[in-house]
Amino acid sequence: MGAAPVESSSILGHLKPTPTPAPPPEVVTTPCDPWPRPYYLEDGLRRVAPYHFTYNTNCKQRWRGREILEIFKDEFRDRPQEYYEAAMKSGAIHINGKPVPSPTTTVKNGDIISHTLHRHEPPVTGKPIAIVHEDDDMIVINKPAGVPVHPAGRYNYNSVIEIMRAERGHGWNPMPCNRLDRLTSGVMFIAKHKKAAETLGVKIMGRTIRKEYVARVRGEFPTEEVVCEQPLLQISPKLGLNRVRATGKSARTVFRRMAYYPPGEGEGNRDGYSIVRCLPLTGRTHQIRVHLQFLGHPISNDPIYSNQRVFGADLGANCASGDDDESVMERLSRMGKEEVAEAVAYHDEMVDEYNRKKAEKLTGEKCEVCDTELYSDPGEHELGIYLHAKRYACMGDTWSYETELPEWALPPPGVEGPTVPTEESDPLAAEVAKLDLEDGKEESSKSKEQRTAAQS
Repeated sequence: MGAAPVESSSILGHLKPTPTPAPPPEVVTTPCDPWPRPYYLEDGLRRVAPYHFTYNTNCKQRWRGREILEIFKDEFRDRPQEYYEAAMKSGAIHINGKPVPSPTTTVKNGDIISHTLHRHEPPVTGKPIAIVHEDDDMIVINKPAGVPVHPAGRYNYNSVIEIMRAERGHGWNPMPCNRLDRLTSGVMFIAKHKKAAETLGVKIMGRTIRKEYVARVRGEFPTEEVVCEQPLLQISPKLGLNRVRATGKSARTVFRRMAYYPPGEGEGNRDGYSIVRCLPLTGRTHQIRVHLQFLGHPISNDPIYSNQRVFGADLGANCASGDDDESVMERLSRMGKEEVAEAVAYHDEMVDEYNRKKAEKLTGEKCEVCDTELYSDPGEHELGIYLHAKRYACMGDTWSYETELPEWALPPPGVEGPTVPTEESDPLAAEVAKLDLEDGKEESSKSKEQRTAAQS
């Protein structure tokens, strides 16, 4: 799908970048940093050839006083404990530039932990990062689904900032100004220099920018507008799990259904599916995903919040208590790759044998260089979820940028349905004004009724 900018002026006006500060002192261990990046495209995927790389990590507060092997075992679970034990014996893991004396060595404040390993990155989609708009200060992109913004976990060069750096030069430093989950696609802002990043960051934090997402959810979503104002709490940072809890942070999302497609009209399931516009008025982690789950209409292929093996048959609908938190976290954390491969593919009754076989799994083979167990390629259903950041707009009509609807939000073949989110000239401002959700305004009786329904 192409990207279509809608704008009346540049994002920030031309800004003069601040002088580049002096570089920080060299780290204890110089990272291996291959250039050009070892990318290659194959079977519609962007792949990274295995390479050696050195991580340098400052001691986190939660690591202080803990044994080094215990930290690696708990915090870096992509490899088994036996691997880390062998790495410490071989000298691949250092503390402050010196090999770790023993796996029981304790880590203290100020320590720098270095780990050199043969790195295997998962492939991501081979779709390019489309440019929606570019000026002297900022690049607006359409981020592909399945690509993380920053290097994290198993992903390093297969991240938005590293892909863009590879395209524009090693010395170029892209600065993302808004955050999208790895599995989410859509509008993102990449600053070209620090002052531009800070200026747009102030606008985002000051809630002067409105966002519109589109999602594909299970079942028949209500035809009327729904306002969900349930607070959100991070249950497990390690597992990336958030849930509705009274003790959480305030969160507010407006939802409006675009279309409903009954079973048998496309990628059918027993409940059909809906295309829903989502307007988050706060910016909590997984806000849209958790609010849709709470409303009983989770995103169809969400590997966490639409996962029956984790949440059971009702998928956590209307659940605001913490009674099952421990069991949910236990089920999510113990799922091996074999189970994830099936559970991530929505629901058992919706998945055919082809999708099960195409999911990422351990192959039984090992790397000849480092003896790491190798995975197969991810299936299409693992490269993203049905959630897309379609539009960002500055209040006051200063600028607005949007993309076309993603393919999964279009009507199924042979079926009539909407191909644009709305015919209104400014849906974001219209929604907020209509629902009287601006700070300091009194709620309308209709909004109060909808809010009560969403919270009951």
